[in-house]
Amino acid sequence: MAISKTTLAIAPVAVAALLYRLVEFDPAPMPEEALSRSPNVPANRYGVLGSAERIGEGLLPSNEDLAYDADTGLLYTGCSDGWIKRFHVEDSAEKVKVENWAYTGGRPLGLAFGPDKQLTVADADKGLLRVISNGEGGATPKVELLTDEAEGLKFRLTDSQDVGRDGVIYFTDASYKYSYADHLYDLLEGRPYGRLLSFDPSTNETKVLVRDLYFANGVTLSPDQEFLIFCETMLQRCNKYHLQGKKKGIVENFIDNLPGMPDNIRYDGDGHYWIALAAGKTAIWETLLRYPIARKAVWILEKLKLPLPDMFSNAGVIAVDLKGEAIAYFTEPGLFTITGGLQIRNQLYMASLANSYIIRFNLTFHLS
Repeated sequence: MAISKTTLAIAPVAVAALLYRLVEFDPAPMPEEALSRSPNVPANRYGVLGSAERIGEGLLPSNEDLAYDADTGLLYTGCSDGWIKRFHVEDSAEKVKVENWAYTGGRPLGLAFGPDKQLTVADADKGLLRVISNGEGGATPKVELLTDEAEGLKFRLTDSQDVGRDGVIYFTDASYKYSYADHLYDLLEGRPYGRLLSFDPSTNETKVLVRDLYFANGVTLSPDQEFLIFCETMLQRCNKYHLQGKKKGIVENFIDNLPGMPDNIRYDGDGHYWIALAAGKTAIWETLLRYPIARKAVWILEKLKLPLPDMFSNAGVIAVDLKGEAIAYFTEPGLFTITGGLQIRNQLYMASLANSYIIRFNLTFHLS
């Protein structure tokens, strides 16, 4: 029996419709604050690629966060091969020497130095780690586990962290349901599986500070350490969590309606927070956030290993002052999945999951 052209045309649509009905993945409607509004974009907006340098090209696969040791001039980043790598910021792009410094055996993401000058690591797969270094020229650094669960619930995606002057570590578990390998599913499902936590090395106590966060991400302490700021990627905002005073334990808005999806946030010691935007506020993301059916369709495409829409372009870094006012924005369509931004003197360093190098951009004349 001959098959008509109409049948052939309808068949793929019918199969897709059937698959859509059969799959169990059930995205949730997003909160109103995640939906389309005019983004908080500063007047000062700059492109970076035309004059940026590529540092360590080919040697820093999917670098994610940045930590700087001013005493040694070394910049550290975690890569997809499980290594924390470092290099001297004074080196030129042509002469930079990237060193494999410490191996976690997992997926190192957020990095921060504590008051003891030891590096702590939010490893997506392993949990919250500390790297014990014997100094320059010493033995290979030892990596030890600090904590990997809270309230009987294992971390699935330990993401970002910062360390207080008292040694207490504040960190996020982006999702207690999805691992790093499946983090796109968390974004597509649109439910609050993230947590903000603390770990006190003096007591080995892990506390949950805030629950029900939409992909809890970057963490940084305020200069006076009266509060910290944490990012919620899917809600395109960063909030304050008060650590001291009458507002202790209270969450307040710091900056919302960002022009993209916030990832890591870092304070530069000079009056600016630098918020990496992993993806810009594009029409694709507006559609995905507003319509669960669109997110389910992308989930099906990913499961079938079919091409996905471009969801992570127009990335960048936004500079915010101490009052939460956006003052400068560094972005353009050619930037993808920017996950870390840090100013060191007059240079802006940008980490990216999409690159095997770190972007270095001269900030002279761009930031007051």
